[in-house]
Amino acid sequence: MTSLAFIFLLSFLSAEAARSKYPPKAASNPVFGPRQVYGLIDGSVTVKCFYPPTKVNRHDRKYWCRESSRSCLTVVSSNGYTSPSYRGRASISDYPEQGVMVVNISRLVLSDRGTYQCGIGLNGRGLSYKVSLDISEGPNVPEEAELFYVELHSSVTMTCNFGADTISMRKYLCKMEKDVCRNIIDTYGKIDEDFTGRALLSNENTEGAFSIMITQVNWEDAGLYLCGVGSYGESGETKELDLHVYEGSNVPQGKSTVIGVKGGSVTIDCHYDPAKNYSLKYLCKWRKNGCSRIIENTGFVYDTYEGRVAMFDNPQNGTFSVILNQLRDSDKGYYWCMTNDERERKSSKELKIVEGEPGLKGKEDVLAEVGSRIDLTCSYPCKYYSYEKYWCKWSSDGCSPLSASDQSQPGVDVSCNTANKTLVLTFDSVTSADQGWYWCGVKHNGHYGESLAVYLQVSGEKVAELSPGLLNLDTSSNAAAPSNAVPQGRAFSDAGVQSAAASESSEQSSGSNVLTVALASSGAAVVVLGAAFAVFKYRQLKRSDLVSVGSYRTNISMSDFESVKEYGANDNACMKASQETQLGGDEFITTTASVESAAETKKAKRGSKEDADLAYSTYLLTSNAIAQGCAPGDSAAPTAAPPAWGGQV
Repeated sequence: MTSLAFIFLLSFLSAEAARSKYPPKAASNPVFGPRQVYGLIDGSVTVKCFYPPTKVNRHDRKYWCRESSRSCLTVVSSNGYTSPSYRGRASISDYPEQGVMVVNISRLVLSDRGTYQCGIGLNGRGLSYKVSLDISEGPNVPEEAELFYVELHSSVTMTCNFGADTISMRKYLCKMEKDVCRNIIDTYGKIDEDFTGRALLSNENTEGAFSIMITQVNWEDAGLYLCGVGSYGESGETKELDLHVYEGSNVPQGKSTVIGVKGGSVTIDCHYDPAKNYSLKYLCKWRKNGCSRIIENTGFVYDTYEGRVAMFDNPQNGTFSVILNQLRDSDKGYYWCMTNDERERKSSKELKIVEGEPGLKGKEDVLAEVGSRIDLTCSYPCKYYSYEKYWCKWSSDGCSPLSASDQSQPGVDVSCNTANKTLVLTFDSVTSADQGWYWCGVKHNGHYGESLAVYLQVSGEKVAELSPGLLNLDTSSNAAAPSNAVPQGRAFSDAGVQSAAASESSEQSSGSNVLTVALASSGAAVVVLGAAFAVFKYRQLKRSDLVSVGSYRTNISMSDFESVKEYGANDNACMKASQETQLGGDEFITTTASVESAAETKKAKRGSKEDADLAYSTYLLTSNAIAQGCAPGDSAAPTAAPPAWGGQV
């Protein structure tokens, strides 16, 4: 029997302890008003009572009654009834949208002292609140406690002002418990353990004024508070704040604690009323002396979070999600979801950083050159196989999705290799505008999961690779070539060499000519041998050869070259410079070749052996012409000008 009694006692105590911490719904009256109000004789008093603004409560009867030994006699009601003894001096006003009823009693007398109730319905069963009215002769009336009617899990802001003289004094908020006032938060940085990350004290614009915000209000937060300056019970001033908690609509709150892996990412979901149009939504990091804003829906992003934080708004379900990437140890702490509406619920999330391997992996810094092709890769584990995956380009206004069908991102392609579990973002040709942050992430049922932030750095313009043989090409017009210009394909192409040689002595000119002839002979031999070898190889592969110079390609038929007779004519060894075929010209060059010469070029195509013999004969003839001393300025007229090539090189 003794053991059974002991067990029963333990169960009773545990139940009482739980009830004191989390009051049952029946014990938490949804109607709330002041505990005590004061009035002066012949004066007036105003009583404000709150009730849940549900559809039923908005249209139900509101009343103010005075308690007696057996019942509560109605003084005034919203149906239009007024007790005879209170006619002309008692009134009730209802504000159903705000869930507030206001009772006013004037011409007070001492007999008005007593206990009253404000309530909803035909009787006060569970929907009424007791209020004590005290009447005094004055001259001063004690200040009543300011009421705060707060929905469970929402937030509340309480403001106090003690004047400019108290600007340098300690400011605090404490909660009354029996004969002591437990410190909740103060300007010295002391915060109660139960309110860490949930309470914030901030100075207002008015000197001496400050406010205290508490988020995620719980049942145990209800009670009488004091805000003050100085030290409670010793110096300074205080003001009573009466906080009441009621259970309202079932709004999802999400997890109060989120865990992220170091180097990975985490998503913080914030809830708001989708029926309201908020001009401002933001996330801030809680500190003892304030809440530092990280990102706003207006495009603001704090400098140190650039590229690694983004906000995704979903007004359909009343949430906005904030993703924080590349997590560091310094990121741990409390984060607040905020809006510009003071009555809107604010929520606090604690972020914890743990060691581990991020789910998404890839290079976080990539360097590319302009014009090059680059792939940004993002590998994911098997658990994300069925998730929706995406790449997006980050900016302070959000993260723009990238896909193969996105015409605003030409040359960018997104593909998913499910075999290798890799998501690839491909740039066919990188431009300087592509530099920036890119995010790879996963989604599931509209919820944003892990993500990976990659920074793409684009270096300067890519230098085109030019063939050494094209570096000295003359881009001037071939038709306007001066008579003293050295034709291209010779060893020297500087037009000023001959004019400089003419001003020297005959000995210097002779030595210069000898050197020029020797170098020209060597250069011509190299060029001709190279041409012969190229002709021989290409003719073996195809009758019509493909010639590539730099990045330009063209087909040149070997039948378009000059005939053996044209290459073998001794008179052509010393042709005028104006009739030379210039390499690199912009247009085809026409000549004064006779009809017979033109027709002669259209003879039957030669074999590979004949082409080789032709190239070798050309080399011998060219060397012979150089040995005879034919200078570029010679005026020997050829019998027939060689025809131009049939293609551009």
